[in-house]
Amino acid sequence: MIKQLTSRRMALRTIAAAGASTLAAPHIASAQANGTTWKIQTSWPGGAGLQIFKDWCATIAEKTGGELAFQPFGANDVVGDFQLYDAVKNGVLDAVNPFTIYAQGIIPAATFLTSYPLALRNPHEFDVFFYGLGGLEIARELYAAQGMYYVGPVHHGPNIIHSKVPINSIDDFRGRKMRLPGGMVAEVFTEIGAETTVLPGSEIFPALEKGTIDVADYVGPAVNYALGFSQVTNYISMGPPGFMSVYQPVDLMDITVSQTAWDALSPQMRQFVEMETHVYSDMHHAAIQKADQEAWGKFAAEGTEVTRLSQDDVELLTEVAVPIWFNYANRDKDAARVFKIQLDYMMSGSLGYVTPEQVEGLTLDL
Repeated sequence: MIKQLTSRRMALRTIAAAGASTLAAPHIASAQANGTTWKIQTSWPGGAGLQIFKDWCATIAEKTGGELAFQPFGANDVVGDFQLYDAVKNGVLDAVNPFTIYAQGIIPAATFLTSYPLALRNPHEFDVFFYGLGGLEIARELYAAQGMYYVGPVHHGPNIIHSKVPINSIDDFRGRKMRLPGGMVAEVFTEIGAETTVLPGSEIFPALEKGTIDVADYVGPAVNYALGFSQVTNYISMGPPGFMSVYQPVDLMDITVSQTAWDALSPQMRQFVEMETHVYSDMHHAAIQKADQEAWGKFAAEGTEVTRLSQDDVELLTEVAVPIWFNYANRDKDAARVFKIQLDYMMSGSLGYVTPEQVEGLTLDL
């Protein structure tokens, strides 16, 4: 009788252990039968950004028990940055991690799905827009029309300005030969007297070195230091304390997936990818900021001086920027729809970046 009871207890323990294992990792069984690998390319060409992206991609297979894996590629490894969306549509890539502004060629409203001059000024404000005010649903609607699924935004950091001369107010931009990315940013600086030009990132250093330009914007301190900007400029122009960049304080990337690849996932795996995009956004943003903190010390050691614009400068630039916002929004119905949500938020008691006086006489074509 004792032997029989002992045998029954051992059998029950074996069954219970097997059941617990299945509950703890239900994806493992299906992973062996349905393993999928996505080819995913980022816009980061190297440095901290690319390494952070690759490190994140390397965690996906383990987290899903092999049901889904990401094969990462850096900028231009498979296609050029401006071919990313065609590659997704044609099945050359399954997913991409681009700077969202690159989508504006096929989705004009994408201009407002990322930072633009003097608008939303902190990462959490874009989170409110996307996850609280309906921005995510609109983005997914617009991308779906292009055969793609917009999973979610990925935070990066501010773009900053390097200069050969000190910039202490917006008046100091007047007459300066300045590299900018074009679009709204260039229009704002043109309005205050800068002579703007568009150059790819690879041409900024030689242009500063030769004196072709006096001033240049690019991404954050870590990347810009690695590119040698401290060797050809003496100053970095920032916004007021707590406002790193008056024209692009937030730089958004995203995760976008082929609709075909997305539809092939189980509902549970789709939810995992959506939540994992949140994880990546937080991790990516913090890691970039960490690298930036280390870069500030390097700039200081080489004699680079940081100058700051004033709050008055910010208010003056906002007055310049507001009509330009409306101009871009009125070029496309969806852009106007997206911008209206953000404008209401910026004019609300929560932010107050824009006053009724600043929009007087301006209308939106909704």
